[in-house]
Amino acid sequence: MTRWLLVAVLVGSGCQAEVVDPSPDASSEGMFGEPSSSTGLSADECMPVVDSTGWVPTEWSDERVSAAQGWTLIGDVPIPTSNPYDEPPLAQSGGVCTVDVVSRRNQTYRLVTAASAAEGPGPVTHGGACGACSSLQDLAVYAANPDLTEPVRSCSLQGFTGGLEAVEACLMDIGFSAPCSRIWAWNAEHTREECLDVCLGALEDPYHLPDGTLNPCLQCDEDESGPVFKQIAGRTRRNSGLASALCRPCSTVWQVDHTYVD
Repeated sequence: MTRWLLVAVLVGSGCQAEVVDPSPDASSEGMFGEPSSSTGLSADECMPVVDSTGWVPTEWSDERVSAAQGWTLIGDVPIPTSNPYDEPPLAQSGGVCTVDVVSRRNQTYRLVTAASAAEGPGPVTHGGACGACSSLQDLAVYAANPDLTEPVRSCSLQGFTGGLEAVEACLMDIGFSAPCSRIWAWNAEHTREECLDVCLGALEDPYHLPDGTLNPCLQCDEDESGPVFKQIAGRTRRNSGLASALCRPCSTVWQVDHTYVD
């Protein structure tokens, strides 16, 4: 029985359920993800389960994606107004981003950064502080699209002729919120500047090399653009417990349950 199922049983039986810490298990081995034909790793090498705990991610049916999209955020997430890659922000502290349900009947909520799962006003939606991509709208985009590499790359290419605004508009067409689209657009612009030659040379490469490492383009993006993106965006797949076509070490995956959107 997984720890999340155990909590559900306790709640259903009328017992006082203990808040479960969804932070990564640093001792866990293996790769977490949902391989596609572009991944370069097999389902035996990368799978949607954390081996040390047996935890599996929330199943995202079309109904659950629609449920997440139906929630309305109370209080705007500020749209970043200056490029954080020009002057990288100070590193954010740890903690978790939680969903504070204002009205389940009206499906309204707030985002609240808390020091820990136990101290939050509601369920954890991702590890780390809330940011530009923390909304349930953005969660739904990630959950509905296990492989966003090609769509985001296509949006990025629009920057050659249309500039940042074209990239941002393309990302919003995918479904991202305006704040999340802005940081994604800046991330794409920075990666083009820092990794263009590397990425042109890796266009036909699978996402992972045979040893499990990322291909040179994705690794360049991870190194050059990833740290700032994570600080501003807040939500990533790894800290949201979402499996994708890019496989990640199980030891870095947050074991987050998202059934609260139902």
